[in-house]
Parts: sequence; C-alpha cells; structure tokens
Amino acid sequence: MIKAVLFDFDGTLADTAPDLGHALNRQRIARGLSELSIAQIRPQASAGSRGLLGLGFNIKPGDSDYEAMRDEFLDFYTQRLCHDTCLFPGVNKLLDQLEIRNLPWGIVTNKPARFAHPLIQTLGLAQRVACIICGDETIYTKPHPQPLLTASNKMAIAPANCIYLGDDKRDVQASLAAGMQPIVARYGYLGNDQPPETWGARYLIDHPEELLVYL
Repeated sequence: MIKAVLFDFDGTLADTAPDLGHALNRQRIARGLSELSIAQIRPQASAGSRGLLGLGFNIKPGDSDYEAMRDEFLDFYTQRLCHDTCLFPGVNKLLDQLEIRNLPWGIVTNKPARFAHPLIQTLGLAQRVACIICGDETIYTKPHPQPLLTASNKMAIAPANCIYLGDDKRDVQASLAAGMQPIVARYGYLGNDQPPETWGARYLIDHPEELLVYL
C-alpha cells in the first residue's frame, strides 16, 4: 500500500530550466559566445551547475577553472532564482488530490538548500510539503539511497510504502536502492543518458496527473 509520495524537484515538480539557462547564457555572452536555446539547456538542467557548465563550456569538476566558473554561475542564478521558474502544468492538481486522499508528499532533491528552500517557498509549496531533503543536508546525494531513506524516516513511513517520482536515471537508481517504487516523469528533462524506458522503472508517466492512475 502506498502511504506517501516523494518527488524530485528540478524537472519533476518545477520547470527551473529557464532561470538556470539564463545564468549559463549570461556567462556565455560575457565571453563572446552565443546563447544556447532552452531546448539545448533542458536535458542538462537536472544535473545543475556540473551539467550546465559541461554543456556551455565543456568543463568538468577538477578542471582548473571549474570552481571559479561554478561560483559565478551560482551567483548569477541566485540573482534570478525564480523569475521564469514555475510548477509543471498539472502539478498543483496532483498535489491537491494527494492531500484530499490524505497522502503526505515530500521533496528529495540534489539541489542545495540555499536554492531549494526559497524556490519551494516562492512557489507556494512550503506550507504543504511534509518533508524537504536537499542535496547538502545528507552525506550522500542521489543516486545513493540515503536522501530517500532520510525522507521516509522523517515521515515515519516505511520505504516500501513510498513511491518516488523523478526525471533522471539517478532518481530511479536511488529509489530502487532505497526499496521504493520508482516512477519516471517522462515530461521532465531526462538528461542525455539512455532512454528512460531502460532505467529500470516499471512505470513512466507523461503528465503529473497520470500518477493518480497508478495510485
């Protein structure tokens, strides 16, 4: 029996790609490069600064200029954190239905708390969510199961009674490792990995409200 629903944030509950992309394009313009389209940015948005800097400048953690570029990116992102970010269509109706059914829901994200909490507040979710686990609040991040296990423990609901909806392969990996049922948000960012049908989740949905059919 499902007693709680946990969600990834970027690419699952909220479309954060426009504001993340704006920060990246500010960096590119400052260096004489052309802007990237939102279609180019979306697949890397769930990977945060690491994925976006790799896309925009072909750099990775460990490269000599990576930390400075990451700090600049995060400064730009902070300045425009929730300008164009919004909940995906259907998310509010889904959350309404979960609450009507007395099913608590939480957020488990790799996004650092200093970005996630203000966004969750601005989007009107802070008073509704049962728990929030951010990427810098546990020792490990997804795909490690610790964040999901921390959430289920905080909600006092066994992992086997939770489902986790996410849009990245590491969401499925973390969910399976935690003993939860993974569901893939095929409407999300999905990354540049293998097709989501190969990630190991039994269920995939194309719209948030489709989750109610599974429940």
